[in-house]
Order: sequence, then C-alpha cells, then structure tokens
Amino acid sequence: MRFVYLWIIVGLLPSATLWAKAQQVPQKALCSVCVLKGEEELEKVKAHSEHDGEMYYFCSKDCKKEFDADPTAYFPPVLPRPAPAFTVESLKGEDVSLQDFKNKTVLIDFWATWCKPCLNTMPQLQQLYQSYADKGLVVLGVSVDEDEVRIKKIKKWINKMGISYPVFSDSKEAPAWHTFNVKAIPALFLIDKDGQIVAQWRGKIDHKQLKNEVIQWVEK
Repeated sequence: MRFVYLWIIVGLLPSATLWAKAQQVPQKALCSVCVLKGEEELEKVKAHSEHDGEMYYFCSKDCKKEFDADPTAYFPPVLPRPAPAFTVESLKGEDVSLQDFKNKTVLIDFWATWCKPCLNTMPQLQQLYQSYADKGLVVLGVSVDEDEVRIKKIKKWINKMGISYPVFSDSKEAPAWHTFNVKAIPALFLIDKDGQIVAQWRGKIDHKQLKNEVIQWVEK
C-alpha cells in the first residue's frame, strides 16, 4: 500500500508544479507574442500558457491563441541551422531561388510596404549592401504584400528610398515567409556561404548588432 501512495504522489507532482506556477501569474509581463513585434513595455496579463515546463504570458486571448498554434516559433532560434529552400518572384516576373546565390553571404529581409519599421530598416540595409557587396554580401528584400497592385507599390517605395539591392515579391503558392516561419516583420535572416542560418532578427531590429554580425560573416 505504501508503494501505491508513493506512485500516486509522484504522478501528481507535475500537475502540482503547474498548478503552483499558475497561481504565481504576475499582474504585468512581456507578452510572448507582442515582444516579437517590438513591444518593450510590460502589459497586463490576460492569459497564459505552459509549454515544456515554462510559463508564457499574453496581453490578450488572441495572442495566447496565436502562440498555442505554433509555440516553437516564439522560442529563441536554433543557430546555426540549414536555410530552407524557397522561390520568390522578381519585379519582372522571373523566379529566383536561394540556390542562385550559392557561396554568397545572404541577408534576407522580409518586409511590406505598409510596415513603417520595415521601411525605416531599409536605408540601413542599403548602406550595408553598398559597403560589402564587393566582398560577397547579397541583400534580398522580400515583400510580403499580397494585393493585386503589390508590384506597383514595391517599385514606388524602392525608387523613393533609392534601394539598389534586389527586391522580390513573395507571391508563390508556398510563400518564403511561411517557409521561414515568420511571425512578425521586419524579419531578417543571415545565411552564410554554406547555406546555414547563422543569425536572425524579428520585430525591432538592433542595427548595430545587425551590422556587426554581417561584417563578421562577410569577412570570414
């Protein structure tokens, strides 16, 4: 009988631990979803989830639902890891794939014409491109705009901002942003000459860190 009681107690330990954590939910916390979109302020906790023994907090039930649908997308990235294959469309309607930039250091920027933080990031990327293109750096702008006049909008912004690095439309049946599991933009991925993702940034971009990482890998 003693062993039966022990088995019951051990079996209840995980549930008891989660129950204890649930009772310690803070009034305010960083929303695990909003933080990827650049939110830096603590928000009132309105929902929470447990995953692999860790608690995650959310500012709304919608954020919790988004997290629960794909929790791993909100975890710290595993680096390095193989870059997934993808195909995007040039502004002239031609197919372009990652394989076309083999043996290059590639910086992919997922952006949209309606995303102000994305537009603010582009001049920084243009500077990087101008400074290190001759050392093998390729910057690829991949627009996630979906409307019928997206090409016209994309051209308008790249002309207005003086962007000379190649820009594409992510309009294929299997979009690249799905392949890279992008949850917030701007989203940038740095791929080394061996095709490995070695750094990435989501939401609010630290431009100094971005530049330092790019220089490090370009000069390897």
